[in-house]
Amino acid sequence: MTGHIYRDVILEQHVRLFRGAMGAEFLFMDDNARPHRANIVDECLQSEDITRMDWPAYSPDLNPIEHVWDMLGRRIAARQPPPTCLPELRRAMLYEWCNIPQDQIDNLILSMPRRCKACIASSGRHTPY
Repeated sequence: MTGHIYRDVILEQHVRLFRGAMGAEFLFMDDNARPHRANIVDECLQSEDITRMDWPAYSPDLNPIEHVWDMLGRRIAARQPPPTCLPELRRAMLYEWCNIPQDQIDNLILSMPRRCKACIASSGRHTPY
């Protein structure tokens, strides 16, 4: 992934439209991955008046989607028999993604204040989450 691809595919096609639907209170969360911090990305966010959440340097664990990816990976790893080819893996991933219980996702979202407080308390370093 490059800054150009991130801008063209993620920001232009998804984030910009979502921000438009959400309005002025929209706060964009990404992390410190190199493509996310490219000048072209900063320029795009500024031109679209999109506010980016401040992101501590050592805190990828703050983003709830990382935990959803982990849930998905564990569900795939627990399948018996495991997928043996790409089409099977694709079907399994779609199935498992659709069957992650909504209450688990809700709990991740509700845990954000605790996660942020823990991150602040650890000065942006590792947290138990």
